[in-house]
Amino acid sequence: METIIVILFILGYLAIALEHNLKVDKLIPALAMMAVLWALVAFGIDTFPNWFDSAGHKLVEGFANFSLAERHHLLEETLLHHLGKTAEILFFLLGAMTIVEIIDYFDGFSTIKDFVKTKSKKKLLWIFAFLAFILSSIIDNLTATIVLITILQKIIPEKNTRLWFASLIIIAANAGGAWSPIGDVTTTMLWIGKKVTSAKLMEYLIIPSLVCVAVPVFIASFMKPFKGNIDIALEDDGVRSKYGPRMLYLGLISIVFVPVFKTITHLPPYVGMMLSLAVVGIFAEIYSKRAFNISSSYIDEEVDPAEYHSPVHKSLSRIEMPSVLFFFGILMAVAALESLGLLFNGAEALKLLVPNTDIVVMALGVGSAVIDNVPLVAASMGMFQEPIDSHLWHFVAYSAGTGGSMLIIGSAAGVVAMGMEKINFMWYLKNIAWLAATGFVAGAIAFMLMRNFTF
Repeated sequence: METIIVILFILGYLAIALEHNLKVDKLIPALAMMAVLWALVAFGIDTFPNWFDSAGHKLVEGFANFSLAERHHLLEETLLHHLGKTAEILFFLLGAMTIVEIIDYFDGFSTIKDFVKTKSKKKLLWIFAFLAFILSSIIDNLTATIVLITILQKIIPEKNTRLWFASLIIIAANAGGAWSPIGDVTTTMLWIGKKVTSAKLMEYLIIPSLVCVAVPVFIASFMKPFKGNIDIALEDDGVRSKYGPRMLYLGLISIVFVPVFKTITHLPPYVGMMLSLAVVGIFAEIYSKRAFNISSSYIDEEVDPAEYHSPVHKSLSRIEMPSVLFFFGILMAVAALESLGLLFNGAEALKLLVPNTDIVVMALGVGSAVIDNVPLVAASMGMFQEPIDSHLWHFVAYSAGTGGSMLIIGSAAGVVAMGMEKINFMWYLKNIAWLAATGFVAGAIAFMLMRNFTF
């Protein structure tokens, strides 16, 4: 039964990695794989020799002697445990996504365009790389990429030039997300899973992440696509909501407040995120100034349209639910393997085969360029039992977060940029992959040097 479960997991993995070839959204195999794996676990519960205690991070002693009733009870407890841990991540993401959508509802991200005052391509490259690095650490790398490419489309009319800028934004956004507990789904998983703390994650990874983006941007700044000036003057993109800047700063501060809330209260991060969402929602509703008048439906066209709708309801309707359900499916599928002790035993075998964990973690980073980094990190959390803030977990966060930049399909930021700018897979592989790989290796070397001489 264990062999069948592993084979089905691998097939599901392949379906996720080949979603563009199969033309099947990765959400579908993720959910199907999760349901089938747990069904097989339930059917074969009386045949398994091991069971992994996720709370205690060890195999359950004497499991082979458990009665069928005891095994079923343990299965239900384990499933509920993993559902709770997965729900923590999902509700955290839902809160963050809603705040970002509320900011966008008030056109708050247009404020960022005001920082762009130059026509020099080289200066623009550094500005956008800096914005991507900082913004992705606050609102996550996926959203930062969407925001900056949208701004890029209003500034640079020439398609080929814009492709180069968008590609470097991917590298910078992924690097920026790696050092923040709220910057990437994988770092959020490690943070909520109590593998890293926010303070140590930022302390250990900010310099390697900076190196990871600075090296490829520095090299690219001397390349032909970034020489000279853009062709047209920067223009205003029309009427903006008067509450945009206010909601931008309020939203960003609210998201940054979440790690502070966790440190003070020691409650799970999703609790702080819900509080932040409530605060942002209150101001959003106040600024919307909705007037409920059943006798009149007249709306003055000269007034900000945001004043006549519920921004919270509108923002919730724009949440990327397929992504949320994908995370649910893949995390629960990996939990099935973890519960059977397969990941634990696999890690022990891997340590004997490749004693150097640095090689294993860097291979994980390279693998995340081919396969989604979420299941890879989820698997690593079940494979390794190092204590919180171990250097291994920080290196996993760096490798999984930045390794995906080496292929256009290797990260959520790359996939969304691919869709927005129609970036060709082979064009990216030929022109950008080596830059991303150079930054990835340089950042990894920086991390190992810091670990050996300062940590």
